[in-house]
Amino acid sequence: MRLLHTMLRVGNLQESIAFYTEVLGMHLLRRREYPEGKFTLAFVGFQDEADGAVIELTHNWDTTAYDLGNGYGHIAIEVEDAYQACAAIKARGGKVTREAGPMKHGQTVIAFVEDPDGYKIELIQHKSQAA
Repeated sequence: MRLLHTMLRVGNLQESIAFYTEVLGMHLLRRREYPEGKFTLAFVGFQDEADGAVIELTHNWDTTAYDLGNGYGHIAIEVEDAYQACAAIKARGGKVTREAGPMKHGQTVIAFVEDPDGYKIELIQHKSQAA
């Protein structure tokens, strides 16, 4: 068994694809429209789906926004340098909600960014680069 993907419902598919590919550097792996169901699925990731888990962006054509609720936490991405990653994300128009720095009550360097729908993404600095 292995983890295949995490699904996020998004209000504006093009905006979300742009964020995950242009701001975070993922690749659009595949996209398919389902006219009968009035939805589109787009899969994004850092590697091919056969090699690791990816994110499924689901766009229901008649919905422009979602209530994120209080049960969702975040997606975590390992980065070589969280400080540099934050600078690059901001330079590409991304929103950093917690600047890079040691986590509270620990030494792991983390940061948080937010996608266009408000989903949180944690950046965790690779252990060899810890401050």
